[in-house]
Amino acid sequence: MSLAICPGSFDPITLGHLNIIRRSAQIFDKVIVCIMVNSSKTKPMFTINERVEMVRKVVGRFPNVEVDTSDGLLAEYAKKYDGAVVVKGMRAASDFEYEFQMNLINKKINPGLETMFLTASEKYTFLSSSVVREMASYGADLTGFVPYEIIDEVKEKAKLWRQ
Repeated sequence: MSLAICPGSFDPITLGHLNIIRRSAQIFDKVIVCIMVNSSKTKPMFTINERVEMVRKVVGRFPNVEVDTSDGLLAEYAKKYDGAVVVKGMRAASDFEYEFQMNLINKKINPGLETMFLTASEKYTFLSSSVVREMASYGADLTGFVPYEIIDEVKEKAKLWRQ
């Protein structure tokens, strides 16, 4: 059985993330969306548990996708799944530079771990969680940026987060 791990902080999950997850679910028998704790992001909008619930709500439409969390290194997490492939979305050349470096580090830690890069769909190349957080903090319409199932949650949280 082929297995993909789609890691990220998903703070919050965007339509760009969902596009990569959907495409991965078409390629692999099973996809694990792994919500990672990113130590470089000091003030997340959502707790890890809130992110898990939002992602579960959104990916529930895909029968071969499940959600998990990790507060460790991705390469260590992936050791639990023999033959797993990490799937990363690429929006721009700057993403490639960073993800290529991370791939090399992951291979040092877990030599059998492969990474597959999926280019973002054209309509999502500008989209990131940080853009969504900024828009939400100003009360902007999030339609077309985050899955409809979580728009209200993101708007509500943004009111509190900005304070």
